[in-house]
Amino acid sequence: MHGRVEVPHSNRRDFENLKKLSTYLWEYRGRVLLALGCLMLSKLAIVAVPLLLKNIVNTLDQETGVEAAGSVADAGGTNTDVLLVALGFVAAYGLLRLCSSLFKELRDALFARVRYRAMHQLSTQVLTHLHDLSLSFHLERHTGSISKDLSRGTNSLSSIVNLLVFNIVPTAAEFLLVAGILLGGYGWEYTLVVFVTVGFYIAFTLMFSGWRMQFRHEMNRLDSLSNGRAIDSLLNYETVKYFNNEKREIDAYDEHMEDWADAGVRSQVTMSTLNFGQAAIVAVGVTIIMMLATRDVTTDTITLGDIVLINALMLQLFVPLNVLGVVYRGLQYALADMDLVLKLLEKTPEIQDKPDAKDLNIQNARIEFKDVEFAYLPERPILRGVSFTVEAGSKVAVVGPSGAGKSTLSRLLFRFYDVNKGQVLIDGVDVRDCTQSSLRQALGVVPQDTVMFNDSIRYNLAYAHPEADDERVFEAARRANLSEFISELPQGYETVVGERGLKLSGGEKQRMAIARVVVKDPPIIIFDEATSSLDTRSEQAILEGMNAAAKRATSLVIAHRLSTVVDADQILVLDAGRIVEQGTHETLLANQGLYADLWHLQLGSEESVEE
Repeated sequence: MHGRVEVPHSNRRDFENLKKLSTYLWEYRGRVLLALGCLMLSKLAIVAVPLLLKNIVNTLDQETGVEAAGSVADAGGTNTDVLLVALGFVAAYGLLRLCSSLFKELRDALFARVRYRAMHQLSTQVLTHLHDLSLSFHLERHTGSISKDLSRGTNSLSSIVNLLVFNIVPTAAEFLLVAGILLGGYGWEYTLVVFVTVGFYIAFTLMFSGWRMQFRHEMNRLDSLSNGRAIDSLLNYETVKYFNNEKREIDAYDEHMEDWADAGVRSQVTMSTLNFGQAAIVAVGVTIIMMLATRDVTTDTITLGDIVLINALMLQLFVPLNVLGVVYRGLQYALADMDLVLKLLEKTPEIQDKPDAKDLNIQNARIEFKDVEFAYLPERPILRGVSFTVEAGSKVAVVGPSGAGKSTLSRLLFRFYDVNKGQVLIDGVDVRDCTQSSLRQALGVVPQDTVMFNDSIRYNLAYAHPEADDERVFEAARRANLSEFISELPQGYETVVGERGLKLSGGEKQRMAIARVVVKDPPIIIFDEATSSLDTRSEQAILEGMNAAAKRATSLVIAHRLSTVVDADQILVLDAGRIVEQGTHETLLANQGLYADLWHLQLGSEESVEE
């Protein structure tokens, strides 16, 4: 996957995604309702503040002799009475401010577990799904892009929840409260101006933001491409160095980043335009509201306290509304990022357990390939009617030229792919009829390309059996001819092997892989080019360990070096997807066929190397 396919934004898709996200919150619906209750109480306190300001101003206005309807002075109160009333309103004002802050913090505290647990669940689900996807997906994926999409997608869940619950919903609630106060206390003119202003603001924001989303999509695409290129070059550090291609990698990364920067500039310019347009709409709306209030104050229709109330309400409404543009853009960005993760979750694994699949119960560990045909691509067959049997406890080797389909046999046995035709059987059970977990539990493999975790030697050796004690790990290392090598390391078994085992040589990694399968001790072992990176001396030393590991197991040895399989009970010669010869080493040499030709070629090559 050398980049991401950007899906055009659509409200319908966003709505579907929001419905899916709600399932992550449903588990904590009690907390959500409590948080929303605190939110509404906080908003009620905030909206009540301007009402108190009005009373404070009117009370103090009367203290200075300004006439106002319903004043305390007209009722015969003294200056002291007026002062006490004003102080009471001030105290209530402070209490409301305090309550607003308290309920806001309670809301955040209650919702924290909801937000972080939802992110936790989504991240775990995505990683689990990635592990469930078939080998074909992982062979085509671009690790850097997937990593970036996963990071942005899980973070976007938190963003969406915060923006919806803590911004859009409370702003809508506050708008309705303010509209109700204006309509009930000051008539339809004020309410109409507010509705029209908010309507223009929302329409402008939606249209303009929808148009400029293309620049964000482009930034995301280029960000993933550049990140993928950087990670790819670091994973292949040695290859870059071998071919002196540092400049090529940096230039490719720089090209993506330059395009990303250009898209970022376009995004910022359009965002500044959007911000100015929003500010202009708000400024016009507030100006008209204040003109109406000024008119009514001069005609004694409303008091000085009323104009303070209206001004405070407008500030409280339009300040969050001004942020709503940023919130909407943030929501759009988060939905775009989330869409990538949800689409990843929609990918169906090609290899799935049958609904009635049962655990594989190994009795004899007998392997049988029956008329197997397979192709990665329809136009390029790999295996053509392959049939053979590996009896319980026996050692069968598969040899042949490169590209003959040898390693494909192990992939079919592990059920990384399903056969196109025929059957792969273990103890008479088709591998498609048992659970993948139980099947792979019964298999051990020493792969051709051994990859290690960036952890200690002990961790990597015990990976096949995490509960293995030190004695079991040490014995496996001894049988794989690793003990001497590990003892010479300053940190011994706690030595970190580096990313993908880069600190180890090819031969050391393969001996690690052999020791790892010895720790697992499965009934069936597959050696896939297990000695391809070993010199002749190390090969002979490790063959004894391989044979000891396979002594109690059924073993299938896929080999390029024929010297490693001369003791096999049976050797299969695979060529162009077909078994063209089979028999023991001596029998095949006597037949003077393809095996004999390969043997003499390798023997001559080794002799020339020794000379």
